[in-house]
Amino acid sequence: MSPVRDGVVTGAGRSAVPAPPDATIHVMHHLLPRRPVRPLRLTALVCTAVLCTALALALTVLVALRWRPLLTVDVRVSDALHAHAVAHPGWVDVVRVFSDWVWDPWTMRALAAVAVLALVLRGERELAVRFAAATVAATLVSQGLKALVGRARPVWPDPVATADYAAYPSGHALTATVVCVLLLWLAPRSWPLRVAVVVSVVGVGLTRVYLGVHWSSDVMAGWLLGGVVALVALAGARRPAPAGRAPSSPGAGQPGS
Repeated sequence: MSPVRDGVVTGAGRSAVPAPPDATIHVMHHLLPRRPVRPLRLTALVCTAVLCTALALALTVLVALRWRPLLTVDVRVSDALHAHAVAHPGWVDVVRVFSDWVWDPWTMRALAAVAVLALVLRGERELAVRFAAATVAATLVSQGLKALVGRARPVWPDPVATADYAAYPSGHALTATVVCVLLLWLAPRSWPLRVAVVVSVVGVGLTRVYLGVHWSSDVMAGWLLGGVVALVALAGARRPAPAGRAPSSPGAGQPGS
């Protein structure tokens, strides 16, 4: 039988003989090897990224060709939301706070910068580079497609808000999707974060159409393209170990370990 010293089971039979739980919880937390952190499942990631890419490409082609059924839906949705906005200026004030401040692309970039800094301080430099690159890519994709497609924004005789540059895709929706997906990936079990991500991604899209500065298809493209950028950035990435965990063994967390 394996000896017990200071409440910790020792010897080759350590796992077979129970020790007093209160005396061993803290020690076992450091003795047991951390379960290897597996890469994001590439099959699911690739399939989702390919699907989002295909949908975004199809939507871009339809917008460029000015496909009438799509334009009809865009106009009807925008007309209905704009009529409500004009009749409810109080709602407009609230929506503008969320659109122009809470979910503004610069607010999202600031959140990403905080996440990048936190990752660097924890020694997760590869993840920090992925986050930073994805945030920059979101801006490049947004501005590049705006210049390429050159879609005009909605024009109203009584506008409640204005915006610069072309309409397609929505930079607000694209940037918020990228940053929110990346943040959620860091803490997938946080229900408050899950709710915040869903509310932010959906909410920013709705606010842009409600304020009359985007068509609904602009927002849809932002969501799809943001998903593609985030998924590409996370391909093969590994989540950092929770703070307070003991460092893993040299081989832990590596493919095939």
